[in-house]
Amino acid sequence: MPPTPAPVAGFDLLVRWLSLHGLSIVLWVTGALITARFVQWAIGRITRRIDDAFEESDALVRTESAKHRHSVAQVIAWILYSVIYIVAAFGVLRNLGMPVAGIVAPATIIGAALGFGAQRIVQDLLTGFFIITEKQYGFGDLVSLGVSGSSAPAEGTVEDVTLRITQLRSTDGELITVPNGQIIKAVNLSRDWARAVVDIPVPVGVDMAQVHSFLERVGHEAFHDPSIRPLLLDEPTVYGLTSIGIETMTVRVVARTLPGKQFEVDRDLRFRIAHAFGQAGIQLSPSTIAHPVAPGRPAEQRAGA
Repeated sequence: MPPTPAPVAGFDLLVRWLSLHGLSIVLWVTGALITARFVQWAIGRITRRIDDAFEESDALVRTESAKHRHSVAQVIAWILYSVIYIVAAFGVLRNLGMPVAGIVAPATIIGAALGFGAQRIVQDLLTGFFIITEKQYGFGDLVSLGVSGSSAPAEGTVEDVTLRITQLRSTDGELITVPNGQIIKAVNLSRDWARAVVDIPVPVGVDMAQVHSFLERVGHEAFHDPSIRPLLLDEPTVYGLTSIGIETMTVRVVARTLPGKQFEVDRDLRFRIAHAFGQAGIQLSPSTIAHPVAPGRPAEQRAGA
């Protein structure tokens, strides 16, 4: 009988290592993935309950507390994901035979070196922390964000807020991601209440008393119209003349609305004013009534366009 070949020592060591440490690594990775999925499920259930409570209520807009709770839930999920994966990484490194205690000192040096290059990330995290704690805006808010290095603001509805980024959905359906550290100005267009501003240019020499009377009647009818009344906090006010040009004069109408509903009210008032003035035979400049309304921009900016 030929002698049985002796098992390869290296293969034995590999099998032994896989049975002891390899299985532990697989458990660490699997546990991290399962825990992350559980966190995702739990946070998703919480946010769905918040959304369902709003959809089942008679409220036309979300409350500020609901927006804040939704944003805090997203931030907590982001923090939990980070903790889970960091703990799992240390567990894997320890099973690979790398002393975790010995990594602390080099990691401190590397962290200090990377700190100079990661200042923007730290700035993003700090800014995100203050955005959440100060309740500057939250999920579902309509905001206009001034971004460093960009002349045009980022405008849209907040879909996600974490400590590092803010994601907006524009009126064109684009998803805009803005690092929190680059936000230099935040304008919340849906906080507490909003204002619709409509500027109406009329020819010089028109009877201003008649124009004022027509605008007051339009505001009164709008305030008592069931289709638009729920969006108004009070009756639209005629501010009167705001500017006088060579050929035209500008009259302003202002209405306080529910947060985020100023654009709907703005469009409705424009239509009512154009219809009322057309029936009365009062000439209007085509630049205001016929100009397409751009939803998603502040009413103060659009009304003067």
